[in-house]
Amino acid sequence: MAIYLDHAASTPVRPEVIEHMGAVMSEQGANPASAHQPGRHAGAVVAAAAAAVAALIGAAPEGIIWTSGATEAINLALKGVLEFHGGGHVVSVASEHRATLDTLTWLERRGVRVTRLGVDAAGRVDASAVAAAIEADTRCVSIMHVNNETGVVQDIAAIGAVCAEHCVALHVDAAQSLGKLDLDVARMHIDLLSLSAHKMGGPQGAGALWLRPRIGLAAQIHGGGQQGNRRSGTLAVAQVAGFGCACSLAQAEMAALPAQLRALRQRLWQELAVIDGVLCNSPVQDSELGAPHILNISVPGVHGAALLTGLLEGTPALAVSAGSACSAARAESSHVLRAMGRTPAVAAASLRFSLGRTTTKNDIELAAARTRTEVARLRALAPRQLAVPA
Repeated sequence: MAIYLDHAASTPVRPEVIEHMGAVMSEQGANPASAHQPGRHAGAVVAAAAAAVAALIGAAPEGIIWTSGATEAINLALKGVLEFHGGGHVVSVASEHRATLDTLTWLERRGVRVTRLGVDAAGRVDASAVAAAIEADTRCVSIMHVNNETGVVQDIAAIGAVCAEHCVALHVDAAQSLGKLDLDVARMHIDLLSLSAHKMGGPQGAGALWLRPRIGLAAQIHGGGQQGNRRSGTLAVAQVAGFGCACSLAQAEMAALPAQLRALRQRLWQELAVIDGVLCNSPVQDSELGAPHILNISVPGVHGAALLTGLLEGTPALAVSAGSACSAARAESSHVLRAMGRTPAVAAASLRFSLGRTTTKNDIELAAARTRTEVARLRALAPRQLAVPA
């Protein structure tokens, strides 16, 4: 059995969620848009899930638009806002998730102007840079709350205040922060918020976009006019219910889980920091700058692919990743680390450990020991001069 430390890619579905979804599937078969009693019952299940998701982000449930996941939510947010306005200008960040970057490229090919802001060595973008980039026809600013590769936390409240001052919509990708960091759409001045269920113990294939009522949005999926014509299609009631259940569970654990994860991450870094030349790509020293569940390192002098393969196939096997799953699918080095000023070699030699509610201290100890052993083995096979890049 592998030690699972890839929760940023996907977190196993919680037993309580599986039980709840099973009950819903056993009791529900009706379309929640139907007017008859079974349909109204299914609609009540969806409404309860919307209330649970909304409570976790400090929002009104009426703003919830159900999607297949955060990628669809991001597409709906960006394409929907720009199409509603007939084009314009978007401000984003070079280190965003591919779901955002690829959508922006698609918009750019259709005449939308895009500004991609750089980040500092820690991966942060300053609110003043966002303010300076806003132009007369800027329709949207899109910034992720927690970076999926490094765990760096952006100051969304400060950026949101800038957007509110300029009357520009702020879209936030909160796939990695939901259930792990405080989210309050009112206090943070967020207008559109993309969410994913499977990053926090819910089912894969479920997500949502929360939309502030005053924001215009052009639908991207047309058909039966469901969800106020904003996203047509019959809702997957059990998936939606599972998402809501995961949010209710996360709400109850928010007081303790972040500190638990942060302590485990700090322990992991302490165990890995003894590796000669290891470079930490996550902000582990400041709890305000780094999400509690992600640790990203680079090991100079070791081929990144070889290290990852050794960890994936060894005993015990480690379920870790080299950056994001999307970057792995493209067989490319981390664009996030390169945006932070890391060399291509360092970016290609990175490992991401991401923790979850079920991660134990023993998991951390075994994973760290396994990583140290594998690094030593690879260095013995191909010794070379070690140097920590500037």
